[in-house]
Order: sequence, then structure tokens, then C-alpha cells
Amino acid sequence: MSYDRNMAMDRQKALRAAADFLGRRPNATQDEIAAAVGVSRATLHRYFAGRAALFEALDEYALAHLREALKTVRAQDGSAADTLRQLVAACEPVAGYLTLLYAQSQDFDANQPKEAWAAIDAEVKELFVRGQREGEFRPELNAFWLTEALFQLLAGAAWVVQVGGAGRLEFTDMVTDLMLHGVARP
Repeated sequence: MSYDRNMAMDRQKALRAAADFLGRRPNATQDEIAAAVGVSRATLHRYFAGRAALFEALDEYALAHLREALKTVRAQDGSAADTLRQLVAACEPVAGYLTLLYAQSQDFDANQPKEAWAAIDAEVKELFVRGQREGEFRPELNAFWLTEALFQLLAGAAWVVQVGGAGRLEFTDMVTDLMLHGVARP
């Protein structure tokens, strides 16, 4: 295996570890991030030339995973509720990144255009519109609001799992059941 390939794999591991840590400690210093990742500050800097580069990489990583999740559910035929459940399950691996990005309010200067996030929002919103059109989802709820609520629930569920308040296997049911049924008793 080549040096470049090893460095790319190590960079991905560092990226995941940094995201997990920053999800809990969004204002951590570069030294604290490096220690949490298990590398020196110089190595962290070699992977990501500063905090802005790290957050840009996190943004790109989250976008790639969300695009893949949407591609996966797009390929499936089913009800809007089933598609929502599949989308939530597919988003679970990247939900921690959403927690981090929401915690930071995406307040960084990414080269990745915000249109990429807008396209993801539009596709998720269309899922809610379809569910409303087909009579599965309440029509009086704004689809834009439902989209934002879903992202907030994904981030919140990731946080709860991360701090040990729930198990990872509960993630999909926690988010989907609350989206589809609210907190009222069945």
C-alpha cells in the first residue's frame, strides 16, 4: 500500500475522530482536537491546514454521505413513510457530523457551495411534499419545517447516542417514530 493511500486512510480516521470530538466540544482548540484524534498538532495540521480546512473537510464529508443516503433511498420504491425510515437509517453514520455542523451553525468559509446543501434540503423537502400529496403526512405542516425538523432530530438523536443516553440501534426508531407519530400515545 502506498504512502499516499495510507495518509488518505489516516486522514479519514482523523476526520471521523475529530467530528466525534467536536460534536461534544465544538469550541475545542487545535491542540485539544489533535489530542482527541490521537495525533500531534503537526500531524493534524498536515491533514487539515487549520480549523477552517478541518470544517471544510467535515462539510464535504457530510455532503457526500447525505448524497449517498439520498441516492440509496431514491433507488427504492415505497411509501413516503418507508422512504423516510430508510433515509433516517442511511443518515445515521453521518448524523454526528450534522450535530457538529449545527453546533457551529456552519459558520466557516467553505469552498463547497451552499447550493449543495440547498439541493439536499430540496430533495428531502420533496419527500415530505410527496407524503403530503399521497395522504401519508399531515398536509397542514409546512414541508420546509418538516425538513428542518428532520435534520434537527437527526442531530439530536446523534447527540443522545454520543453521550450514552440511547443506543445506536435505537437511532432510526427514535427519529422516525417521533417524525411520524409525535409524542402522543398511539
